[in-house]
Amino acid sequence: MKKWVYLFGEVAAAEKYAGSWEGVRSLLGGKGAGLFDMTRAGVPVPPGFTVTTEACNEFRKTGKFPAGMWDQALAAMKSVEKQTGKKFGSANNPLLVSCRSGAKFSMPGMMNTILNIGLNDEVVEGMIKLTNNPRFVWDLYRRLVEMFGTTVFN
Repeated sequence: MKKWVYLFGEVAAAEKYAGSWEGVRSLLGGKGAGLFDMTRAGVPVPPGFTVTTEACNEFRKTGKFPAGMWDQALAAMKSVEKQTGKKFGSANNPLLVSCRSGAKFSMPGMMNTILNIGLNDEVVEGMIKLTNNPRFVWDLYRRLVEMFGTTVFN
């Protein structure tokens, strides 16, 4: 089965598939390749994963996720949960993630980011208890809704 999702630690697999570091930049986009490069250099990078540009191109062409991509993304998320000790959607120990788009070349301001993915009403209530800072948590949630609305619904 084709690999659509690479964990940051899978630098060698991405480079083997892509054939060169320039190929990795094409496969993962500039931001994804940058995170992989930092991981390869031993820089402490929070656990994460990148969905390939090939998956994006397939989605744009067909209007649906390529076969196997969703399962690979879920498995990658489980790996991130295991590495962080946090759980996506948990009110008691929430894992929040960001979704950053990226192309082979940097285009500042052209591609949007969505932060704080994983927040919902229940997680907000749990985080307020964890942080004792309702203003901070509600601001995180507001930012998620704003970024999601702007990016997804224009």
